[in-house]
Amino acid sequence: MRIPWVRRNSSTRFGPGASLTGRRRWRLLLVPVLGVAVVCQLGLAGNAAIAGASTTAKTALAAGTVAPNATNELDCNGWSKAYKTVRKLAGDLCTDPVKGKANRFVDNGWYVGHDEPSIKFISSASGSGNTMTYLTKIPVDPQRAPTASGSVTNYGQLSVAPWFGLPMCDSNSYPQNPCTPDSDSNVGLNVANAAGSAFMELQLYPPGFTPFVDSESCSVTKWCAALTIDSLECNFNFATCNPNCEEPTNFAFLQTNGVPAGPPSPQLADVSTFLPNNSTLLFNQGDVLEISITDPVQGFTATIRDLTTHQTGYMTASAGNGFMNTNISTCDGTPYTFHAEYNTASTNNRVPWAALEGGVLMEQEIGHSEVCSSLKNQDPFSESFSNGKSFVDDSNYDTCVGGSEGPGQTGEGPCNSSAICQNAETQGPNGPQACPTDNADSGTLCEYADGFCYQQGSRTVMINGVTTTAYSDANQCFADRYQNGDLDFDGLSYQASAWPDGSNRNHPTAFQYIGPFTSGRAYPQIQFETDVSGSSFLCDVATGAGCQVKPIGSDFYPYWSLGKSKSLPLASCVWNFGGQLPTTTRSFGGDAQYGNPDLSWYGGTNISAVQPNPQLSTRCADRL
Repeated sequence: MRIPWVRRNSSTRFGPGASLTGRRRWRLLLVPVLGVAVVCQLGLAGNAAIAGASTTAKTALAAGTVAPNATNELDCNGWSKAYKTVRKLAGDLCTDPVKGKANRFVDNGWYVGHDEPSIKFISSASGSGNTMTYLTKIPVDPQRAPTASGSVTNYGQLSVAPWFGLPMCDSNSYPQNPCTPDSDSNVGLNVANAAGSAFMELQLYPPGFTPFVDSESCSVTKWCAALTIDSLECNFNFATCNPNCEEPTNFAFLQTNGVPAGPPSPQLADVSTFLPNNSTLLFNQGDVLEISITDPVQGFTATIRDLTTHQTGYMTASAGNGFMNTNISTCDGTPYTFHAEYNTASTNNRVPWAALEGGVLMEQEIGHSEVCSSLKNQDPFSESFSNGKSFVDDSNYDTCVGGSEGPGQTGEGPCNSSAICQNAETQGPNGPQACPTDNADSGTLCEYADGFCYQQGSRTVMINGVTTTAYSDANQCFADRYQNGDLDFDGLSYQASAWPDGSNRNHPTAFQYIGPFTSGRAYPQIQFETDVSGSSFLCDVATGAGCQVKPIGSDFYPYWSLGKSKSLPLASCVWNFGGQLPTTTRSFGGDAQYGNPDLSWYGGTNISAVQPNPQLSTRCADRL
């Protein structure tokens, strides 16, 4: 059947003056798409069982507990006291934990906060907490290469991972209590009887910076996606945490055959886990995607159907596919089939240990980009694994020169083996200022080095002893080796001129989102939120003082907006992210949309009041 979302010249009127109400229009538009989605998901549920059985045969998982390998993903932040980490990128793609209302979470001395501007979708409809569909159009990067001045950018320099989030059941995660799948009987607030909870992120990775093992992309030109599930090995009120496996992560790319590229579990992950293979779903810039989240008996399943190329990729978080949860005492794994935690997307159905108050979330991971005129302080990265696999990338650097740092200016780093760093900076009242310490494992919120950094063009890496070509679109630093993020707020994410401007000559096109929908119905309420204040040195998370958006001393902070779509003509309104576009009709006050620090939850999280979902209005109202 013909999918209406790919029609470019429809004469159907759904804009101002249309006779249908907003809610009815959305439901009618989604009938063909969601009908196809349901059929696909029913088929994929069966395929999930087959894929799981295949993976079990290949990896010969033990029926009982599984001891960790010496190098693994038992702490996705990379700071385990006992183990090395496969993808040691300072937790750039992990969940942001908090330690109660008034304390930032520190992982073995290292602060691991994030910058995650989000929309939380709220619904009391049955199934809204575990079954949903989004539609999105992927950005197109300009043909010109990125420049050191930021006059030309690509999307991988703005957000390393747009994602969709959801709470998951894990009785072995904080606060170590039983959890009933798909049930609102679970308590999501940070109280003693809260259910054991994990955080799912279905992450999309932009192209341009390979390989994914120590960078951010699957491909030089194409996007990919992964299902990640983060748990937290602490008990209630953080009385104890296991320092050897504080934030274990299950990770698997979405695959056309549903079989993980490598072991997904925290205990057994190796270099193959983070290397796409011939079955990894890749999608082109500009493709229209249908993104479906379901929770069949075989296990929680994420599916992406490319409506442009008609390819489908999926992943089921099942024991048969190699997913495991983690024992807080031993860090051993147990084959485990994950399921969504809640039945509905009610306001308090959330993860009790996460900074973001979701829930059903749509998000952009930002604050990981400094572009440079040149790089200095080479700092090679290598890792070996017990199964004989290995990874070596000698062409890593710690320090950005020029570009985001300013003409002729030298950025942060290097750091020595004792984590003592040079030129560390942090947030200041009028821009970056000197950090009060040079010790990266002090827990102080500072940018200690710019790395991982890569020179523009091709370089050589060794993967399992085989010479492989890697690539970087720019002289690029991701601020994810000695701290998680651009903590002095001077990178491209915080420059208005770097974001989409309505033309793809010098900047990428904007993300376009429609949804989410559950059983053909939209979510009636939303909240805007971000956890950037938790990463702001001048924010007092106990009192909320200095916890503002945009962050003090920064030039810009991106925001959510609604606009009229030229490429999805049957949708009167689409969500965009970044700044003002020629098609923008509502920007919700720009940065003001994120509201105030929520001292009842965590002062590092800014969140708006609950409000009606504006995407359901009868037209894209011409007001800001």
